[in-house]
Amino acid sequence: MLPLLQIVIVSTREGRAGPAVARWFTGVAGSHGKFRIEVVDLAEVNLPLFDEPHHPVLRKYTKDHTKAWSAIVDRADAFVFVTPEYNYGAPPSVVNAIDFLSHEWAYKAAGFVSYGGVSGGVRAVQSIKSIITSVKVMPMFEAVSLPFFAQQLDRATGVFSPPAMQAEAGVKMLDELRKWSDALAVLRVRG
Repeated sequence: MLPLLQIVIVSTREGRAGPAVARWFTGVAGSHGKFRIEVVDLAEVNLPLFDEPHHPVLRKYTKDHTKAWSAIVDRADAFVFVTPEYNYGAPPSVVNAIDFLSHEWAYKAAGFVSYGGVSGGVRAVQSIKSIITSVKVMPMFEAVSLPFFAQQLDRATGVFSPPAMQAEAGVKMLDELRKWSDALAVLRVRG
C-alpha cells in the first residue's frame, strides 16, 4: 500500500487562500502517484489553544478534540504543510497544532508549499522547521515557494494557477518525501 501523505492547510482565517493553493498542490501530488493523499484543513480540525492538563509526551489526552487530532496525525506517513507567512513567521494555528501532540509526529517526513509576497512564505517554513524537528519530524530541503501568489489566484473562481516550474519543484519535493518516508518507516511504531 502507498504511504499516506497529509496535505495540511495551515491558515484558518476567513478569506484565506490556503484551500486554493492546496487544491492545486493536491493535483500535483495526485499526478505524482506515489502517495495516497488526505487533505487536512486546520480550520475544520478547529483546535482550541492547547488545553490538555498533561504534557503531550505522556499521551494522556482528556479532550475529544485532542483524541481526534491524535488519530489524524497518527495515520499519516508524511506531511506537506501549505502555509502563508504571518509577521515573518509561522501562523499560530500550525504552532498550536504541532504542540498538541508528540509521539504521533515522530519519524515522519515533511515538505512545504509556502505562499506570500516577495519572500514566498519562506520565513514561515524556517520557523515551522525549527518546531517540527523537536517532535522528530524530518523536514525536506526541497520545497515549493510561491512568491506573489496572488497574481496567479483567481479569487472569483478560487483557482490557483502558478507557472509550470512550481509543479516541477513540487515533484522534486514529493520524490524526496517518498524516499525519506520509506527510510523512516522502520522507526515508526503505530498505536
